[in-house]
Amino acid sequence: MISTKTLRDGAIVAKRNLIKIRRVPELLVFTTLSPIMFILLFAYVFGSAINVPGVGYREFLIPGIFAQTVIFGATITGSGLAEDMQKGIIERFRSLPMSRNAVLVGRTDSDVLNNVIVIVVMSLTGLVVGWRIHTSFLEAAAGFLLLLLFAYAISWIMAWVGLLVPSPEVVQQASFVVIFPITFIANTFVPTNGFPGPLRAIANWNPVSSVTEAARQLFGNTSAKLPTPNDWSLQHPVIYTLIWVVIMLAVFIPLAGQQYKRAASR
Repeated sequence: MISTKTLRDGAIVAKRNLIKIRRVPELLVFTTLSPIMFILLFAYVFGSAINVPGVGYREFLIPGIFAQTVIFGATITGSGLAEDMQKGIIERFRSLPMSRNAVLVGRTDSDVLNNVIVIVVMSLTGLVVGWRIHTSFLEAAAGFLLLLLFAYAISWIMAWVGLLVPSPEVVQQASFVVIFPITFIANTFVPTNGFPGPLRAIANWNPVSSVTEAARQLFGNTSAKLPTPNDWSLQHPVIYTLIWVVIMLAVFIPLAGQQYKRAASR
């Protein structure tokens, strides 16, 4: 259980990370430019060639872009921790009278706030290209919250990776090799009913597909004309996504904590 001291110290570390973004605004600029580029590229270049029955492709697309972007945004946790390790900042933190878990808590919390900013920018871009929310305020808020919760769980995986590898460059390369395919072998950009059989099964049980489908349902960006998937994961996408969130947090919070102790003692 996280103590009050850990939360208080974690908030200070999170503030430190957010101040860094303010002092180096290029970090936030390039983080937001990538999803904007994807929205414009798929909406105007590929969108004309992709037909989604019963719903405009741009409305179908935006929740998928949300999911992809917050997952990639979670990789900042790993590269940030690897950079702090490389520069000896972690050793300085260990010399201070602060909770050992505060560094990890502050890092993951600050990256959630970074994702909030990115989602706001993407939402505004989506509205410009024709995306709309057709559900209630509470349902839409639940959609955004689920995306951020999923990204928070991914950030703990990235925290473990960031403490495991020697440099932020390795974190970026390793995360790209893994995250890029799992965000494309999913329903993020096109419905999976056209995929070959084995690939469709993998895509439908991919948690990226479930968080994307959950967001589409909560935003009202679905259509009765789309084929109903037979897989339980997409018939109950919110529950399936939350199951994955619980698993990732239960496994990687302890792993990241243990790796932090080993890495900081080297």
